[in-house]
Amino acid sequence: MVALPGGEFLMGAQDAEGFPADGEGPVRTVRVEPFRIDACAVTNERYAEFVADTGYATDAERLGWSYVFAGFLPAALRRGAVRPEHTPWWCGVEGASWNRPEGPGSSVGERADHPVVHVSWHDAAAYAAWAGKRLPTEVEWEYAARGGLEQRRYPWGDELDPGGEYRCNIWRGTFPTRNTAADGYRGTAPVDAFEPNGFGLHNVSGNVWEWCADRWSREDAARVIRGGSYMCHKSYCNRYRVAARSANTPDSSSGHTGFRCARSS
Repeated sequence: MVALPGGEFLMGAQDAEGFPADGEGPVRTVRVEPFRIDACAVTNERYAEFVADTGYATDAERLGWSYVFAGFLPAALRRGAVRPEHTPWWCGVEGASWNRPEGPGSSVGERADHPVVHVSWHDAAAYAAWAGKRLPTEVEWEYAARGGLEQRRYPWGDELDPGGEYRCNIWRGTFPTRNTAADGYRGTAPVDAFEPNGFGLHNVSGNVWEWCADRWSREDAARVIRGGSYMCHKSYCNRYRVAARSANTPDSSSGHTGFRCARSS
């Protein structure tokens, strides 16, 4: 874990590329107490240790299915799969879970160092408790993701690919039909695949969405997710910016959502 000193920082953004309805702004001064946070998202290897030790069954396993990107599936699994009306590139796949990320016949055998996915907020919180940690608050997450930079769009600055160098794992190409994988990955990448930010945190932009402890609002019990994922593209969801935020219900899971843990100092 990385120890961070805390203090005051400018949280949020009023970015022309942002989504005001998501509550990204206004920019405000926020104070955060010292804390520690994982340098990387929790891996499949670490989550397997948790499951082996506790026998824990995830929400996806109990429900019997989870959402998988259609482009990762053979025709037999795509055919007849339930698809959300507004995001038809997702397929509800029976048997998809953290250790079978593309459903029956798939495994995480060669992805031990990739972030665990198909974990709900409940599943992430259970792991964190087992590890003697907790999920980060949204304030902690953004403070850590900024890496000491003030009001920059990304953890490394304002340009997405400075000097033509890829700094994160997001959708490259035409969404959702063509992913060139120019940054090296069509799906998840190893948790330390790209250079860390100024605080030593890897992949706080792209790769997988990360659960935070907070509710979306007082009225909405959905939980906040931050950071964007390998599915994000500027044409519809450039939420790989450090101020961007979204949410999902605490029992939801998918092939692009994971987490990292925090601990109070």
